[in-house]
Amino acid sequence: MRRIIILSAGVAAIGAAALAAVIAWPVGSAPAPIGLEGNVDRGAYLARASGCIACHSDFEAGGAPLAGGAPLRTEFGTFYPPNLTTDPAHGIGDWTAEDFAKAVRQGIGPDGAPYFPSFPYPFYADFSDQDIADLWAAFQTVAPVSEPAPAHDVSFPFDQRWGLKLWRAAFFYEPDTKPLVDRSDAWNRGRELVRGAAHCGACHTPRNLAGGRDLGAVFAGNAELPGGSKAPSIQAEDLERNGWSVASLSYALQSGLTPSGDAFGGSMAEVVREGTRFLSPQDREAMAIYLLDAEAGETDDIVQNDGDAQERRTRID
Repeated sequence: MRRIIILSAGVAAIGAAALAAVIAWPVGSAPAPIGLEGNVDRGAYLARASGCIACHSDFEAGGAPLAGGAPLRTEFGTFYPPNLTTDPAHGIGDWTAEDFAKAVRQGIGPDGAPYFPSFPYPFYADFSDQDIADLWAAFQTVAPVSEPAPAHDVSFPFDQRWGLKLWRAAFFYEPDTKPLVDRSDAWNRGRELVRGAAHCGACHTPRNLAGGRDLGAVFAGNAELPGGSKAPSIQAEDLERNGWSVASLSYALQSGLTPSGDAFGGSMAEVVREGTRFLSPQDREAMAIYLLDAEAGETDDIVQNDGDAQERRTRID
């Protein structure tokens, strides 16, 4: 009996030490100074493409732009997109450009705490310093709103931020947006938008029980979106089977209308209304070209290059 007590105490001590190590484990890295001059127009364009306005603005409730978004109800709890206006108390008015860069590309707040993955920061990890400078310049033009967004309503144990460090180690991969030399400029631009800024895979890729994307089924659809909605497969063969063409898909990204004359509903309607309709015709066409190419529906390149996945995670965290 005494041995069992000693063994149990030892196991408990090891567990406590491991927990303390995880809590103390720093994540993220200090970004290099953002010394580039930002272009407000380019930043506003990228913000639209990235869904910032759609997510962080609760227009249906009469909210101001970027003052906090509508709740995202998930099986882990309800998440409220925060205030991103220039208010120093409730928004990002007291941030630096470097704080902004770390938040956008690494998912780490100025206090060093990781953000919940309801914020799709993994898709923004490849943003260049110029992208960050442009976004930062655009966000500086947003009028302050001195009201905080509601606090996340997440129950234990999902409310423990230290647990997100383990989630990041398992599921935070850089987006594979680099251009391929044997593909057209339009195809590569579509790849950059679809896999990066527009973060199509955030909704259209199924997730596992921990909320990580199934990178073996990229764009295969997701039947369990926040709020109980669904996202269909946007793999090339399924798009073609359902009558989509480059012309009809690029038009739908502008108008919200499908080839059958129906209209997008739910979160996709919001994506079009607050995001893709503001993109240039060339960019909407590029997204359609990429998605309707058979290779766009293949397993994500990160899975195909599994040997360097740990290197990618180490470099990010």
